[in-house]
Amino acid sequence: MQDTPDSPATLAKKIVLEPNDPLRLSALVGPVDQNIKHLEKRLGVSIRSRGNEFQLSGIPTAVQAAEALLHQLYRETVGRDAIEPDFVHLFLQQAGLDDLIAQTNEGTDRTVPVVVMSDADRSAESGSEKPGGSGELVIRTPKKSIKPRGANQLGYCRAVRKNDINFGIGPAGTGKTYLAVACAVEALESQQVSRILLVRPAVEAGEKLGFLPGDLAQKIDPYLRPLYDALYEMLGVERVNKYIERNIIEVAPLAYMRGRTLNNAFIILDESQNTTVAQMKMFLTRIGFGSTAVVTGDITQIDLPRGEQSGLINVRDVLARVAGIEFTHFGSKDVVRHPLVQKIVDAYESYHDDDRRQQNDDRRGNGRR
Repeated sequence: MQDTPDSPATLAKKIVLEPNDPLRLSALVGPVDQNIKHLEKRLGVSIRSRGNEFQLSGIPTAVQAAEALLHQLYRETVGRDAIEPDFVHLFLQQAGLDDLIAQTNEGTDRTVPVVVMSDADRSAESGSEKPGGSGELVIRTPKKSIKPRGANQLGYCRAVRKNDINFGIGPAGTGKTYLAVACAVEALESQQVSRILLVRPAVEAGEKLGFLPGDLAQKIDPYLRPLYDALYEMLGVERVNKYIERNIIEVAPLAYMRGRTLNNAFIILDESQNTTVAQMKMFLTRIGFGSTAVVTGDITQIDLPRGEQSGLINVRDVLARVAGIEFTHFGSKDVVRHPLVQKIVDAYESYHDDDRRQQNDDRRGNGRR
């Protein structure tokens, strides 16, 4: 490979992954080399594989990172049928390679330390320690076992197991609702609670659900679809429907919680950014003995009428110092969807920060006149 005067130096390197296990190698590269293509795109390197031999070429720091990641990912294939793209995406972030990715995309070659986590370190962050490890956290449901990915998800799940009331606040795609459902199913199946309640403020329908066709479940169902999808994955469609018929799983709009006391239940309030201050207080005071509540929301996607304060924003200040209540804040780095989603979240946050600064500057300027 020949360098041009204007291009950064390139490096070609061959690595061999041991042991030579065709099933593990297939899980590593993914269907139609999907995982390899993902690494190539994110790191700006070329990766060619034949059996357990991999030929890497690109900017030296990117090649060094790709080598470390391939070895680490290959270790992760033990006991796995497949390595999913979202796992590779999070792996890149947890390995501390965001700066390197940005630099290789810019075509620069500044020295960036490549963080290669030990198995113990990765286990502590991902919640996937070997049995008996002090940081082990696996959420077990009838259809699948779920391991939190990343330090924030791990801390969130630990908080849900520890506290009676928990808040998960952050952008879409960070797993806050999915993990809440997983914890609820685990609690139900282990008989820690006797039922699950799925609650959401149907603000898009103006809370006037009587004008919508169908019975209560049919009116609120479209707004709870993400929760249903997660339940189907973990329990299966047949069991979910049976539990709903027996009121073991209950779905309801937030307005229907008024006046109730919920004992021995796991309650999930989704899209809580669309609650008013009064609704949030009403919901939190419904919780009875033996119950756990998880409140999730994204304060950047508020659909309330202009001038109405979000109950989720208010509750952060009101309950910040109350013992037994924990807040977990997710950011763009916790997003487990397409890599562009993370960039979109960052772009919107940056735009709104600049807009707020401009408004503050304008107010200060008007005050001096």
